[in-house]
Amino acid sequence: MSSNPTNGGEALVRSLEMQGVDVMFGLPGGAILPVYDSIIESSIRHVLVRHEQGAGHMAEGYAHATGRPGVAMVTSGPAATNIVTPLCDAYLDSVPMVCITGQVPLAAIGTDAFQECDTTGITMAVTKHNFLVTDAQDIPRIIHEAFHIATTGRPGPVLVDIPKDIVDPANPRSKMSWYEPTDADMELPGYAPLTAGDPALIGEAAKLIASAERPVLYVGGGVLKARAAEALLELAELLQIPVVTTLMARGAFPDRHELCLGMPGMHGNYTAVTAMQQADLLVSLGARFDDRVTGKLDGFAPDAKIIHVDIDPAELGKVRQYNVGIQGDCRLVIEELITATRALGADAQAERTQWRSMVSGWQEKFPLVYQDSAPGDRLKPQFVIEQLRDNNPADTILASGVGQHQMYASQYWKFDHPYTWINSGGLGTMGFSIPAAIGAKAGMPDRRVWAVDGDGCFQMTAQELVTATVENIPIKVALLNNSYLGMVRQWQEMFYDERFSEVHLSDTCPDYVKWAEAMGCEAIRVESPEEVAPAIAKANEINDRSVVIEFRTDARENVFPMVPSGKTNSEILVDPSQQGLLS
Repeated sequence: MSSNPTNGGEALVRSLEMQGVDVMFGLPGGAILPVYDSIIESSIRHVLVRHEQGAGHMAEGYAHATGRPGVAMVTSGPAATNIVTPLCDAYLDSVPMVCITGQVPLAAIGTDAFQECDTTGITMAVTKHNFLVTDAQDIPRIIHEAFHIATTGRPGPVLVDIPKDIVDPANPRSKMSWYEPTDADMELPGYAPLTAGDPALIGEAAKLIASAERPVLYVGGGVLKARAAEALLELAELLQIPVVTTLMARGAFPDRHELCLGMPGMHGNYTAVTAMQQADLLVSLGARFDDRVTGKLDGFAPDAKIIHVDIDPAELGKVRQYNVGIQGDCRLVIEELITATRALGADAQAERTQWRSMVSGWQEKFPLVYQDSAPGDRLKPQFVIEQLRDNNPADTILASGVGQHQMYASQYWKFDHPYTWINSGGLGTMGFSIPAAIGAKAGMPDRRVWAVDGDGCFQMTAQELVTATVENIPIKVALLNNSYLGMVRQWQEMFYDERFSEVHLSDTCPDYVKWAEAMGCEAIRVESPEEVAPAIAKANEINDRSVVIEFRTDARENVFPMVPSGKTNSEILVDPSQQGLLS
């Protein structure tokens, strides 16, 4: 250990630099002020947010787009509680993230001091791990451990809570000697994630696949986290097996590929949902049998055997019992599965001509459909998404809020590139889109980034467009304004006898164009179909500031297909125009 004297605040910033952090998102306050003093001299770009929730979602968006851990830093008390939602969001969607929070001085902990809260206690359930630093000398090691935990095994958020006196150069507790920690210095007993799958189990899985007549590759977000998109494509083409990509895995397999069935689940397309129901084998790769995918569990894929591959052993058998369960990194396991499949030979694969014919029949019979706008009607949200898709490069990064617009975006956009779809899956966090898009743009400044948002979501975090303006991180926002909490309205229409309770926001307030302009954005309002493409073209020509297009959409439009809550996937509802085709 070297004897370079420094203080905790400088050591913290230097530790972040050593981890390769190039940008971080945050908001200063009393307990974290000493660290902010050290940031002035740092190479790290700090993005000053307008609300701590925005900092967390920006860190998530950065991580989704780049694959590197996002970093957020806020102060104690209410700042820490404001970032709990992004932490929980990152936890459920396995997003690598490191959050630094300030804390009251060590001696004041437990005294109900100003802006004190039990941050590690509050966040224990929504982080992969968290730390309370009690010795400045531990800072380099703990930061090294935090990034290691966040990015290895099943990725996730890690929080480091740091009392003010540990980082305040005026306090003797802050004095420490700088050192560069290595993996050998880490103190993480029991943490040793397995990455290589068991060869015997992989061989067993290859044989089970070979014997299946109606197999489906069920692909989850873990494939993206493992950077396994290329390996997945090779496996699917080798086996000639259809692929479904969950909401968190959109883009992991190209939508335009002939083997791609699209998204399964509550609002998945008919073919993806039905293929899983009729399968005799589901090969689950980095997916967790989420309730939105399975529907009523005891009716889910009743005849299917299960091969389950996941980096997290806790997921294996948690929801659905497997026939072969393989703990391991998805990319490494898929690569070994390819080798094992090739060793069996092409002749080993079961005859699947009839299966391919069935799947093709469903695709032809039940495509995604919607009714065009009648003269004088408001815009159809599906049409807007199609126009966005067709008037942007294939590698455009698309961030979404939560609700009907999220489902339309996943359904009607064509994701042919990995790491281009950023959304809140597990937690379903309204307000996610705009800060996540800003984080993605900060991490990928040369890429076009669109946020698709609803008016309900927009009103939760729109203030971060001020951040985008002031920090010169221009994004483009497609605001689908139907004046309602759309998904809640849909449920009330379908399942509560059209008893619409507290779902209508306002037809006139706020004025989104004036609001966007006040935040430094170019703003456009679109109300007719012929205006949609020109507005998108205009937005794409503006790159020196953010653009908000308010699309006035039809509130009566519902998302189909739909598996009603509590029903099995076999009870899927298709668009009313197709209902008569169901046998």
